[in-house]
Amino acid sequence: MTLEDRPIVSLDVAAPVATVWAHLRDPQLVRRWFGWDYDGLDDEIRQIFGAEVREHHEHADGVTRRTLTWPHHDVLTVTARDDEPRRTHLTITRRSHDGLAAYDGVYDEIDEGWVAFAQQLRFALEQHPGQDRVTLSVLGLDAGDRRDPLLYRAGLHGVRGLPVGAHVDVTRPDGSRVGGTLVHRSEHQVAIHLHGIAESLLVLMLEPAGHHPPHGRVSAVLSTYGLDDATLAEARRRWAGWWGAEAASA
Repeated sequence: MTLEDRPIVSLDVAAPVATVWAHLRDPQLVRRWFGWDYDGLDDEIRQIFGAEVREHHEHADGVTRRTLTWPHHDVLTVTARDDEPRRTHLTITRRSHDGLAAYDGVYDEIDEGWVAFAQQLRFALEQHPGQDRVTLSVLGLDAGDRRDPLLYRAGLHGVRGLPVGAHVDVTRPDGSRVGGTLVHRSEHQVAIHLHGIAESLLVLMLEPAGHHPPHGRVSAVLSTYGLDDATLAEARRRWAGWWGAEAASA
């Protein structure tokens, strides 16, 4: 049986294809967008983007195409036209779920990981080129029941209904407010470009109850750039207050 490929990501990045490619091949540059900060991140980057990944390069008819192919058949492709040197199109495809016992029919964690990472890559290159990143994250929080949903407590309960490009105005549990722009929305994920002193990207990954009973789970990753020590300390304090005691130990 031949499994068909599924498109997971398709987006434009306002950066030259050589720059995007470098951020897929140089581990120090991958670190500026991939995943979130934890002790094993460098090892994970070496494992995922290391020797087992096959590269393919071609240039024909005014189009550059570079491809990474993993042993499990995930394929990432960046494409750019010679007459649009500062725009790169990025796609990621994966094999069909048909016949795959690991897929529960509700939520694919690897799919959602690729979607989140592509948003983080685009944000890093478009908003903070050349800068290193610090992330704040909370992973796998209980989403709460209908009477007390976590996103309601966090002031984010309405974001899933907003269109891409809409303004987001959030009141956090401590009463402070933060504004931003919704830059991505899909069935299980939203990404918000937060404005203010610290231009940052908030990615929310929402696991449904069918995948993780009884309520589902919420993971949140905030990518920050260029913060001095005092501002970063304040960001950490507000982050912990935003998500509760779980964030303080995350």
